[in-house]
Amino acid sequence: MTKMTLKKGLSTRHIRFMALGSAIGTGLFYGSADAIRIAGPGVLLAYLVGGLAAYIIMRALGEMSVNNPQASSFSRYAQDYLGPLAGYITGWTYCFEILIVAIADVTAFGIYMSVWFPDVPHWIWVLSVVLVIGAINLATVKVFGEVEFWLSLFKVATIIVMIVAGIGIIFWGIGNGGQATGISNLWTHGGFVPNGWIGVVLSLQMVMFAFGGIEIIGITAGEAKDPAVSIPRAINTVPLRILVFYVGTLFVIMSIYPWNQVGTSGSPFVLTFQHLGIAAAAAVLNFVVITASLSAINSDVFGVGRMLYGMAEQGHAPKMFTNVSERGVPWVTVLAMMLAMLVAVYLNYLMPEKVFLVIASLATFATVWVWIMILFSQIAFRRTLTPEQQKELKFPLPGGSLTAAIGIAFLAFIIGLIGYFPDTRVSLYAGFAWIVLLLVSWQWVKRRAG
Repeated sequence: MTKMTLKKGLSTRHIRFMALGSAIGTGLFYGSADAIRIAGPGVLLAYLVGGLAAYIIMRALGEMSVNNPQASSFSRYAQDYLGPLAGYITGWTYCFEILIVAIADVTAFGIYMSVWFPDVPHWIWVLSVVLVIGAINLATVKVFGEVEFWLSLFKVATIIVMIVAGIGIIFWGIGNGGQATGISNLWTHGGFVPNGWIGVVLSLQMVMFAFGGIEIIGITAGEAKDPAVSIPRAINTVPLRILVFYVGTLFVIMSIYPWNQVGTSGSPFVLTFQHLGIAAAAAVLNFVVITASLSAINSDVFGVGRMLYGMAEQGHAPKMFTNVSERGVPWVTVLAMMLAMLVAVYLNYLMPEKVFLVIASLATFATVWVWIMILFSQIAFRRTLTPEQQKELKFPLPGGSLTAAIGIAFLAFIIGLIGYFPDTRVSLYAGFAWIVLLLVSWQWVKRRAG
């Protein structure tokens, strides 16, 4: 009997919208208010810097993915170029990060649905979304890609409508009684950087976490129909789009409303739609955040499933995770992820908030860890090539290892910022504890393999 393998069913269109959808989530819809509070309108510059850093990470990953497409991508590259221990820690840290994010997304879905159905208990929505997303991920990878494409498309379309509507208010006063607001709000309330440049710098850690999830583009490489074409296309278009959506959206919002009022009376998105006289603005936005959370959970299950499949092939996870259905889906990993989400959501209700905060803050540490390992892997990968081979790379990171080193220095600075804030400092301690736990478990894995 021949062993089933992953099927190549993801087109360029699927991969492009997966990367875009994973980077535009609740971080933009609700999380941006905190960054604005710290930096004021100067947060636009922080998003530009963050977008550049995200692009460097994606290009480093793209260089390796096009050269050697793998289902578990960056965990595999860390193993091949930095050693088995690096691959083991990176793979499990990514799985843990995405599982925590999935728990948050699943919980958020229950909260959003209760806006419309207040009498239905949260756990019913949580159970239903886990079962539906599980079913989508157990179908073919093409079905998964198609669902993800439409969910992301809806999210993106809403943001475009909001930007266009906002421009109408700013320049022509459409929906504002013909009174054009202009863009003077960007500097009249304490200046463009009301909290000084230090405020812009301090907002960087929140800005960077908004880009969390972009690395899923590397995991798609193992199931892309033509990775040499689809991966570069997706990576090259996404940073520009992210900047248009994040910087464009926040530019519009902070032009219409004074920055110090954003986030004080509901979501800035709802306020903008209400400005246009759309009475159902809250309902429209609720529908958007529901699709955003569905899209995020869908990508989370896909990402962890493929990572565990690749790690099981390397001997870093239980062998049963390599089982693939006739449709080319690693079904054991999908079921494991569904079970983990159900158990975790149950714990979420039982646990005191403090304990959950520690676990959730780990995801922030884990994201930065994975990005740093991607950049270190790229530097080590370059060292395995001759100058001639480096010139022949199909999708090289501009500036090569030097650019990657600058990216690592920037991410190390972000880790320093996490330690600077008392609220997030706990995630550093928890993150280091997680790494120690993996180091201990690695000894056991090594002994079993030996």
